[in-house]
Amino acid sequence: MTLAVLLSGQGGQHPGMFDLTADLPEAEAIFAAAASLLGDDPRALVRAGGPRLHENRAGQILVCTAALAAWILVRDASPARSLVAGYSIGDLAAWGCAGRFAPETVLRLAAARAEAMDAAAAPGQGLAGIRGLPRARIGAMAEARGCHLAILNAPDSVVVGGALPSLETVCTEALAAGAQRAVVLPVHTPSHTPILAGATAAFQGILRSAPATRPPRGAPRLLSGLDGAPVFEGDAGLEKLGRQISHTIDWATCLEAAREYGATRVLELGPGHALATMARAALPGARIHALEDFRSAAGVAAWLRAD
Repeated sequence: MTLAVLLSGQGGQHPGMFDLTADLPEAEAIFAAAASLLGDDPRALVRAGGPRLHENRAGQILVCTAALAAWILVRDASPARSLVAGYSIGDLAAWGCAGRFAPETVLRLAAARAEAMDAAAAPGQGLAGIRGLPRARIGAMAEARGCHLAILNAPDSVVVGGALPSLETVCTEALAAGAQRAVVLPVHTPSHTPILAGATAAFQGILRSAPATRPPRGAPRLLSGLDGAPVFEGDAGLEKLGRQISHTIDWATCLEAAREYGATRVLELGPGHALATMARAALPGARIHALEDFRSAAGVAAWLRAD
């Protein structure tokens, strides 16, 4: 078995996102590190719900916390061959799962990343998801309204970034042209667009000074969330990790890379099911689940160990 672990991005945070990991003794240090940055225990914060779950800084910390805590379940199941790839902020969490950064470092970097993005972005901007039209056509619609392609999910599915009124117009035009779905997302930052070039410059400086760790023996293969290429050399990988803040992410290529590496099983870690849903189209022969499909940690372990 080759396991592909996909780490969620922002947007799916919800009150039950730590249901399977909240009581893991091995995750206590991760939750404590997140609490020091959030000012609240992340488990209590998400149970309370409300708009704070989708604030940029809190959201990025929470999504990384969810991925790192859930990784314990995967790590303890000891899959023979595995790879990790992360979507947007999940790309940073992937470095923690691959043993390139300690969990505490990942969470501090998540906070710094969000702060750099908030400083570079103006109010009233965000992202929209559009599915059901050719990528080139959506790109032309976006460009005509001063927006940018942010994430390439599939040939007919993209995320667009820009000013909210322009995104709403693009969504209306896409639906009129036959799109299956076109909605403004609950993310208030135009991630992965040139609008955030200043954030890339700031975050790359922070990354260069972050303490890296040597991956343990048997660590999963790390794929860049920017373009799906394997990360062999640390400096080049860190450059991409910073660059993806203001450059288009090719997630479709990441899924293609997972297929080429022979992934037969796929597990999404983090809130929601979006990456698992996309993986079903890109890896039709694989067995695919999101963590939230399971009712218990024991169920996750049993699925990972099953023949």
